[in-house]
Amino acid sequence: MKTFDKELQKNITPRNALQILKNGNERFINNIREHKNLLEQVNETSAGQYPFATILSCIDSRTSAELIFDQGLGDVFSIRIAGNVVNTDILGSMEFACKVAGSKLILVLGHTKCGAIKGACDHVEMGNLTVLLSKIQPAVFRENKTTTVRTSANKEFVENVAEINVKISMKSIVERSYVLAQMLEQGEIAIIGAMYDVETGKVEFYKDVEYIKDKENPNFSLASLK
Repeated sequence: MKTFDKELQKNITPRNALQILKNGNERFINNIREHKNLLEQVNETSAGQYPFATILSCIDSRTSAELIFDQGLGDVFSIRIAGNVVNTDILGSMEFACKVAGSKLILVLGHTKCGAIKGACDHVEMGNLTVLLSKIQPAVFRENKTTTVRTSANKEFVENVAEINVKISMKSIVERSYVLAQMLEQGEIAIIGAMYDVETGKVEFYKDVEYIKDKENPNFSLASLK
């Protein structure tokens, strides 16, 4: 597997980047990994890094982006925080990753059976965790399919909230970062949402909320987002 260099990164499109992640997850769930000489990649990336994608995911120990997408050193920026929520520091990191370092895709990756989501569903309050979980509360309130047992005891409720939370994070990125919003409008980057299944290893990409403007989706506009 060739390590991403400046030329490879420059020529890749946001949709190409998405396909690379999809292909990597297919290899992962089929236990067919591309050969990587990690020490060689250390040498190849020692002078600089050119990741093609930026992945915002949860701190959950089962959701390592490099593993589930079968990527090597220097291939992706990995931003991890409980509940894959968005804050100012994360937005700044994304702006660096895309505007400065050339990343072509932002993936917001939730996962099933998420402890942070469960905590928000149960309105847990504990030290600094209280503030973090408050960022997930909008997703809890927006879940309107469940009328009874709106706690972590209801698995369906938890997964519904997790999906909504991913979509809220996606929208928050473009609403709170004019840098990334501008890049999105110009087709320089795409923002995608997905859910990782901790039981199967499979990633479900949300086609209904692809923030991508290219020949296949020329009519995309931030003005259309609700």
